[in-house]
Amino acid sequence: MRMRIVDAFTDRPFAGNPAGVLLLDDVFPDDDWLQKVAMEVNHAETAFAHRLPGGGEADWALRWFTPLAEVAMCGHATLATAHVLSSTGAHEGPVRFATRSGVLTATPGTDGWITLDFPTAPLTPVEPPAGLARVLGAEPAAVYDTGPQVGDLLVELADEKTVLSLSPDLRSLGALSTRGVIATARAADPALGYDFVSRCFFPNIGIDEDPVTGSAHTALAPHWSARLGRDTLTGLQASRRTGVVRTELRGARTLLFGRAVTVIDGELLA
Repeated sequence: MRMRIVDAFTDRPFAGNPAGVLLLDDVFPDDDWLQKVAMEVNHAETAFAHRLPGGGEADWALRWFTPLAEVAMCGHATLATAHVLSSTGAHEGPVRFATRSGVLTATPGTDGWITLDFPTAPLTPVEPPAGLARVLGAEPAAVYDTGPQVGDLLVELADEKTVLSLSPDLRSLGALSTRGVIATARAADPALGYDFVSRCFFPNIGIDEDPVTGSAHTALAPHWSARLGRDTLTGLQASRRTGVVRTELRGARTLLFGRAVTVIDGELLA
């Protein structure tokens, strides 16, 4: 079977967020095998997809695994899978994925950008959990629950510099939410091409810091659209690899725009 490694939410190799992508012949193998492959790939996510019979509500079935567990939603591995389908000719035009988060659509553009159509995360203001400032290493300006599908705390901080300088206690951070913490702030200088900055820490699923997180932007988009008064924004995820996610809020749905590049194309022998 062909295994590809794709860097997502970037237009150049060795940036953005790498994902394994494996296109299967028909049905999913057993979960233990899928988890072992994801552990072997050892990137934040590995995506597994197979074609569905024609005439249904979706074209391909899609699942995502971290090195430790299956997850309910993953933006960058969906983008990576759509990129592989489009670049190899395995699927032409918009593709509908059947996932644990419902049907998600990816539409490739002629300019190399791919548009993902995801559900918008519901944001509920909450009191900061006890010890959050100490564990995160910064005082929160506001804290939100992102709902069960995303499963994070969204924490707004004072400024971009504070987000960039975070060095959280990851062992303790995992106790504060289901998946992890999204730390964010308004861009210090929007003239640089982005409106807000973020970093994402997910120790509960084996990802200390995720390089670029599409699913987090389904929460970041409504948060910053409300703050900045615009439905179309650009986010910079400021991990060491960095990546850019353009967002467009459409009520209950959020469009995520990104690019991707295949960096490894090989054979899975196991």
